[in-house]
Amino acid sequence: MATFLGQIAFLGQGRMGVPMARRLLAAGHKVTTWRRGTGISAAAAVEDADLVITMLSDPAAVREVLAAALPGLRPGATVVEMSTIGPEAVRALRALLPSSINLVDAPVLGSVGPAADGTLTVLAGGELSGCRGVLSALGTVRELGPLGAGAAMKIAVMSAIVPAQVLLAETYAYGQAHGVDREALIEVLSGTPLGVLAERLRVPAEQTRYSLAHAAKDLELGAWEGGSLATAARKRLQEARAAGFGDRDLTAIVEHVGGGRAPRAVPVTVPAIPATNGMYSHAVRAGDTLYVSGVAAFDESGKVVGEGSMAAQAEHVFEVIARILADQGATFEDIAFIRTYLTDMDARAEYGAVRRRYITGTPPASTTVEVSKLFMPGLLLEVDLIVALTPEGR
Repeated sequence: MATFLGQIAFLGQGRMGVPMARRLLAAGHKVTTWRRGTGISAAAAVEDADLVITMLSDPAAVREVLAAALPGLRPGATVVEMSTIGPEAVRALRALLPSSINLVDAPVLGSVGPAADGTLTVLAGGELSGCRGVLSALGTVRELGPLGAGAAMKIAVMSAIVPAQVLLAETYAYGQAHGVDREALIEVLSGTPLGVLAERLRVPAEQTRYSLAHAAKDLELGAWEGGSLATAARKRLQEARAAGFGDRDLTAIVEHVGGGRAPRAVPVTVPAIPATNGMYSHAVRAGDTLYVSGVAAFDESGKVVGEGSMAAQAEHVFEVIARILADQGATFEDIAFIRTYLTDMDARAEYGAVRRRYITGTPPASTTVEVSKLFMPGLLLEVDLIVALTPEGR
């Protein structure tokens, strides 16, 4: 039975946020959820909340969302920051929020399964009197001390767990290069303190539990002078992220370093743009070439943006393209081929005016065709691309 009787606002969804919010609902709490792109402001989402939980991708996202939520935060409310952002970012949030708002840092250990089962380990720092019962619905709460203690503990733990998996991936690659039987190597390792992780990397997970991109981000947050092993692991993960492994589970690092069979075509999913319907990927990377699926002007809810205006839809399309390119460490100058489908060739001048503002250097190879209709009523254009990427990535 839930003992906290107030309203909870859960800011952020994603792989971890959704099952965590569901756990709180199942425990009997009153929970409203919010994410970007819904048309509801963060301030409106928190205005009735006694407890605000943030579960977002990185320090910048947390600061942006909480800054936007400030006008709606009621005096006496508690903000529980559960993302992995590091102690420095937690201190910056304390400076951002008014003194009437209690701040707790409570990142978690565990992935999607424990989040759904309520068996996470919650690493908490700060005054928990206003949220202890709520956090206990998510798993075991470890009270670690003053504000920032939970965030520091999370980074410290990941600075061991993540490099250990990179080390094992390199161990598998060494064995493969020197004729060591892979299964025998895993069996030997299973009898050592690294056994659990060795088994985890036996076959890279198909479902992303803890993305490689998030692992790289966690090590970037934990960078410190003297941390030589974590620094080397961070470099490996950054290379893998640039090679298109970012959205895959961390265990895919074994494929990147050569300890397993790497797929020739690697799907790319970009969190900063509307999700696909599951029938296609935002892009696919094959070696140093990126193939970008058709980009059209629709928002996260599937509604057409700028209906009736070629200029408005073109602007939206090129903004989405910019985000896809940036995710892969590329720019508009790296576009090798661009193909545009227009429902009205007479509107190509409007389209061209927008395109020239984004593609300013040597023009890429290009095809423009007129079609009778596109996949969604109201769409006026769709653009797909082939992009040349450098081996270094971003």
